[in-house]
Amino acid sequence: MTESSNSHYQVLRVAVTATEKEIKVAYRRAARQAHPDHGGDAAAFRRVTAAYETLIDPKRRSAYDRSYAAGTGGGSGDGDSGPHFDAPAAGSHASATVHRPNVPRNTASDAPVYIPPYDQAAFEGTGAVPLIPLHQASQQVHGMPRKRGIFGAEARIQREMRTVQLISRQVLPAIPAARLINGLQSPADNTHIDHALLSGYRLAIIGSMLLPKGAYAWDGRTLNHGGRSIPPPQLAHVVRAMQDIFPELNVTGWTVVHSPDGNLHEPVIDRHRRSAGPHEAVQVVNAAGLVRGLKQFLSSGPAPNTVNVSVLARLLRGMH
Repeated sequence: MTESSNSHYQVLRVAVTATEKEIKVAYRRAARQAHPDHGGDAAAFRRVTAAYETLIDPKRRSAYDRSYAAGTGGGSGDGDSGPHFDAPAAGSHASATVHRPNVPRNTASDAPVYIPPYDQAAFEGTGAVPLIPLHQASQQVHGMPRKRGIFGAEARIQREMRTVQLISRQVLPAIPAARLINGLQSPADNTHIDHALLSGYRLAIIGSMLLPKGAYAWDGRTLNHGGRSIPPPQLAHVVRAMQDIFPELNVTGWTVVHSPDGNLHEPVIDRHRRSAGPHEAVQVVNAAGLVRGLKQFLSSGPAPNTVNVSVLARLLRGMH
């Protein structure tokens, strides 16, 4: 696979989740092979050294991963003019799952298909390793809400845990290829992303709120209740940033509003259209609306039973 060949991880032939010890061992092996004194190439040796110096330094590695550079690289080499929005790359294994006349389409309930595949033959002879191990790619939930700051930490963790449990129980069983990643750092700034849900070529960015029961009006910017305005988490700029980073995906934002008693249909969120403005990038829904919306959004995309390993690996490197 050439799409990841330019990343530091691929230069050292380690997974993006590699430990410091694994990076050191890989560097020694790669340096011996690439060193000009041992018949190697000077340019290749410089790439090995640059990769090691970046990945062995925690701050430099964090900055490298935060840009989601790991796993990116050149094109597929098949003459494709660029990434396909919300669609697999032309000629890829996943493109075979997109519906064509007289060809049954794989549905979201199908068993996961990994792209690139975890085929030993694909790695033999190249010395390459998978971006992440199969046992990690096969997990549907990655990470859990973590304490951040001092004030309100418990309340935040509790509402985020509600969202994790909701998605784990009602969305993931219906879409086996879906992968929930918790505790990401936003590529747009230094804030955090509560949850990211990936399936096929669609990605949902999710934030959580906890509000009293009742009826709320959502006008695209604020929730209004009893003359009081409540701003939801600011996700639109994060959605735009993630869309820029992953142009091959369809990225949307969702804010789920939980009620204190756990009723999935409370509070009631009424949508009030604004008179003008761009298409909303973020949906504000209650728990029942989130389950319904995510299932529809993820399952209606192309190849919804695909686990995009390259994207998943890059997201996992952004976890805290």
